[in-house]
Amino acid sequence: MTDFRVAVGKDVLVFAAAHFITYGDGGCEPLHGHNYRVGVTLEGDLDRHSLVYDFIALRRDMEKLLAELDHRVILPEFNQEFHLASSGDEVEVRHRDRRYVFPVADAVILPIANTTAENIAEYLGRRLAKDLRTADCGPLERLQIEVEESPGQSAFWAGSLEI
Repeated sequence: MTDFRVAVGKDVLVFAAAHFITYGDGGCEPLHGHNYRVGVTLEGDLDRHSLVYDFIALRRDMEKLLAELDHRVILPEFNQEFHLASSGDEVEVRHRDRRYVFPVADAVILPIANTTAENIAEYLGRRLAKDLRTADCGPLERLQIEVEESPGQSAFWAGSLEI
């Protein structure tokens, strides 16, 4: 375990997106949006420049990931309650008696079961971890992602990196 960590805060990592989630009873909340704020923390040893990871590079890495979600409708690829179908320039979502049709350019289908803040945090964390594997940095051990839907309402995901 190391004593070094760097963080890029939620004030600079933001994206706006719409989503809806399903619940255990099969119900589905109405389509709505959030101005999400994201925080990322990396733990690891110092590199030859006495850095865990460059703040600017970490911010840039996260901004690139968040740009893929910004101003989009986030849809879950693996939700058993939804039926997703893409046709030409549209993606159709069906849930019971509801039907939504979105332009493909305005939707993003993530490899998750539900568009909860928890799953979005894990998705972002795993995507960032993949990118970090090719980074020029010291040994990284752990990564944490926070996704805030609204002030005081956040979900966290943390994982071991061992890069």
